[in-house]
Amino acid sequence: MTGRLRPGRLTPADMARLGATGLRTHPLRVFLSALGIAIGIAAMLSVVGISTSSRAELDRTLDRLGTNLLTAAPGETRTGQKAVLPEESVVMVDRIGPVDSVSATAAIERSVYRNDHVPAGQTSSIAVLAARSDLLATVGGTVHAGSWFTAATAAFPTVVLGTTAAQRLDVPGVGYRVWLGGEWFVVVGILAPVPLAEELDSAALVGWQAARQYLDFDGRPTRIYVRAAESQVAAVRSVLGRTANPPAPNEVAVSRPSDALAARQATDTALNGLLLGLGAVALLVGGVGIANTMVISVLQRRAEIGLRRALGATRHQIRVQFLAESLLLSALGGTGGTLVGIGITGLYAYSQGWPTVVPAWGMAGGVAATLLIGAVAGLYPAIRASRLAPTTALAGL
Repeated sequence: MTGRLRPGRLTPADMARLGATGLRTHPLRVFLSALGIAIGIAAMLSVVGISTSSRAELDRTLDRLGTNLLTAAPGETRTGQKAVLPEESVVMVDRIGPVDSVSATAAIERSVYRNDHVPAGQTSSIAVLAARSDLLATVGGTVHAGSWFTAATAAFPTVVLGTTAAQRLDVPGVGYRVWLGGEWFVVVGILAPVPLAEELDSAALVGWQAARQYLDFDGRPTRIYVRAAESQVAAVRSVLGRTANPPAPNEVAVSRPSDALAARQATDTALNGLLLGLGAVALLVGGVGIANTMVISVLQRRAEIGLRRALGATRHQIRVQFLAESLLLSALGGTGGTLVGIGITGLYAYSQGWPTVVPAWGMAGGVAATLLIGAVAGLYPAIRASRLAPTTALAGL
């Protein structure tokens, strides 16, 4: 008894081989279509990677500097005038139990210039601040060049410049003199950027004693920096205003600098959402390119399809062949885009001095998205190819 003939089954290896053969016949078209997918994946993955690396750098910065820094500054009086803090406010704040350290700066109505020939109006927006000798340790700052105030230099006409202030004054290093408040002050140090006290970056800092002696400083602080025990930050924050200025606690503005960094990160996250949307559009354009490539491939290979059907290939096998080509095409674009996205993230993170972090879910999601797009884009051409009748397809031979 003769059995009914059954079409041969294609193994996964056979399907991959058939798909690869179809792609090799038109390498330029395949490259351009895969490039569209690669651009979309690279854009999306680099946005995710750069955002994650930026967040890792922020976490590393906060781990190094701490989130337990609080600041207290004069607010406004009920009449809308600028409030002032008592001269002894730093000492009073230091008496709060959970406070680990406290320091202060005071704004002085003076200007600093590169030399005494610069016109008075060209101040370069540099603030002159009196600074206590324990300021740097409290805010977590470091010195880029030279040194911080010592017991000796804090009493003499010396100045430490913030990194931005040094650039604006065109001071290349220590040992130079600047014209400050009608006096020559010697630059003894230049600070590195201070993330939790950015106001210091564009300031010229003078020792507390020297400010009293040379700049008529009255001893009233305009900003107090407080380091509290990590577990007691909220408690210290609640009493900081009435401790710094007991007669008028409502006239004290209390803030937490690390909150500003977190807010900036939230802004970056919103921007990243926009960039991810642009990457998704690029990915969609790449999917349209794949669909276009596969439709043209079906039209150009009608004779091949007819011959395969005449030799016994089923409609299912034809569908699988063209669907495999589409998936391979999208996989090429997805893999290339993933590698490019990782490379872009690594280069940008390296240029910024950040750790390179590319989340595994981003890479896996990118490849999965390309395969999904490839399947959707190749579905119609595959169905169209399978519906071609052998006689109709062979008519073009």
